[in-house]
Amino acid sequence: MLEQEIQRKREELNESIEKNKEYDDVYRLSVELDDLIDEFYRKSKEKEKTKNILKSRKGLRKVLYIA
Repeated sequence: MLEQEIQRKREELNESIEKNKEYDDVYRLSVELDDLIDEFYRKSKEKEKTKNILKSRKGLRKVLYIA
């Protein structure tokens, strides 16, 4: 979902550059694209952190079970 938004915004930005749109429009689109990319990476890090927490809990369960 977010990847699709990034792709659409990238296409919109590229089109505005190709058509020599006003600097303010190009800049606005660029900032919007940056924000979407930032959100994508933030969510990716959150998913990775959650995955690591779950892995560590599973390992802890195994240790407790063995003991």
